Parts: sequence; structure tokens; C-alpha cells
Amino acid sequence: MRYGMAIDLKRCIGCQACTMACKAENGTPPGVFFTRVLEHEEGQYPKIAKTFVPVLCNHCKDAPCEKVCPTRATYRTPEGIVLVDHDKCIGCRYCYVACPYNNRFFLTNGVLTKGYYGVLTPYEKLKYAQYQDGTIIKCTFCQHRLQKGRQPACVETCVTGARVFGDLDDPASEVRELIRVRRGYQPMAELGTDPSVFYLD
Repeated sequence: MRYGMAIDLKRCIGCQACTMACKAENGTPPGVFFTRVLEHEEGQYPKIAKTFVPVLCNHCKDAPCEKVCPTRATYRTPEGIVLVDHDKCIGCRYCYVACPYNNRFFLTNGVLTKGYYGVLTPYEKLKYAQYQDGTIIKCTFCQHRLQKGRQPACVETCVTGARVFGDLDDPASEVRELIRVRRGYQPMAELGTDPSVFYLD
């Protein structure tokens, strides 16, 4: 099994529901967004169109971040999810630099004591307990939800069904069928990282 995601760019309306769902689920500190929606305008007045591109960790099969980690803090699960062991992470940020997709975040010292309002709310105290100062954090494909048979928060919340999640190794899975029929493509595939996230035009 290899978990993966297909993102339908025709369905994405840029509502940022995935961004907020991820933020709420993971309780990340200020400035840290595991999933974001980039906006791009094209055309000339009066014919202008706006394109939305959701981005997140691509959980690459040949992940550069994993290769450069000197303590093996970054690792891949048997299901292909790239994770960080915070107890092993020394904050060197090699992985941060190696990731060609800019989808890793470094927790500077003190960020976990301030929160959004200068003091930690009960919610922030609960969520920040899973993180450590001076380490890297990133999208986990909501592994804790997958273990309970649920979908990642961003997938479950998407109001237009633009995100589909499943087993890339199963030819009969919905995600695999969508990638085949819609000719899904990987971001920056020329780098040879073999991302587990595909886009559908």
C-alpha cells in the first residue's frame, strides 16, 4: 500500500477550507500551514481567470529530505507517509533546504509559548504539546486519522470534492482511477522524487 492524493484543479474554488481544517486538526503555531492554496491570475482585462493550486507535503517515494537527514529523524512509513521523529530531529534544517516544494516548517525557540494571542489558549496548550522547539514539522497526511479509518482533514472538509485520497498501489482505487482517466501529473516530476500527490487539470 502507498497512500496518495489527487487534487482536481477544476474543482478547487480557493475557499481555503482545507487550509483551515488542517490548521484546526493539527493546531500548528502562527505562520505554519501544512496545506495552503496558491492563487494565480492569468489573462488580460476584461477576460481574467484565477487559478487555485493547493499545495502540501508530497510524501515523495524518493524523498530528498529523507536522504539528507543526518539523524534519520525523517523517515517513510510502509504506507509511504514521510514523517519526522521529533526526538531525533536536531533542527539542522538540511531537510528544509532539500525539499524542492518548500513544505517543511522550522519551529523557532519560543514559538510554542506565545500562540496567536501572546498567551496560550487551552486549545493551543493541548495541540502544541505534540511539538518541540527547534525541530521541523510538516504534513503527516493526518496519519492519526488514517489509523482510525478516517480521511485526512483536508480531504474530508473539501466542499467541492477536489481532493481524493487512497491507495496508489491499488489499480481499482478511486484515486488511481482518477489519475489514469484524467492523466494526473506529479508536481515537478522532472526532479525524480516521485511525489504521492497528483494534480488533475
